[in-house]
Amino acid sequence: MFIGHFGVGFAGKKFSKSASLGTYFMAAQWIDLVWPIFLLLGIEQVEIEPGISAVTPLNFVYYPFTHSLLAAVIWGILFGAVYYFIKKNLKTSVLLGLFVLSHWFLDLLVHIPDLPILIGNGTKVGFGLWNSLTATLIVEGLIFIAGIYFYFRATKTKNKTGTYSLIGLIIFLVLIYTSNLFSQPPDSVQAIAIVGNAQWLIILWGYWID
Repeated sequence: MFIGHFGVGFAGKKFSKSASLGTYFMAAQWIDLVWPIFLLLGIEQVEIEPGISAVTPLNFVYYPFTHSLLAAVIWGILFGAVYYFIKKNLKTSVLLGLFVLSHWFLDLLVHIPDLPILIGNGTKVGFGLWNSLTATLIVEGLIFIAGIYFYFRATKTKNKTGTYSLIGLIIFLVLIYTSNLFSQPPDSVQAIAIVGNAQWLIILWGYWID
């Protein structure tokens, strides 16, 4: 899942306006922001296996430190705790922690059974929506659209720059998503990690908007 997570980030403003859009993006996408770093360090592993699902050619062989349920809970607690230490806002801190955790449950919808429950070998789960490109597009699209709707309902741009930058971001996310779906498989794991780390630019874009 990709734009679905950003849809959750957009929706954050509906529940609390105290955090920046960039912070909500960071929380909702935190697990996938850490994952490319762990790939580069050799801590976690992925293989390029075209045909493993209808949506992605990636076989997530080993990623318990980012994508297990237990890891998601731990990351959520840490993220919320750091935000509370800086901002002293309990409501938003809890919300951000839940957004981090939401990443795992949204991934649960689309992944084939490759998501660990615990850190280590054991049960892996996934409802397998990625086996249907159409179903994946519908579900992710609805989550993304709903998040944008909530964002527009909860906020008001101050000038044309804010409006254009927001619209530009939405278009950019859709283009990146569709490009990933219909482009050729990546050449190497290193290329996956480098592109994954480029997501930080989207986080910065969110801070620029808000």
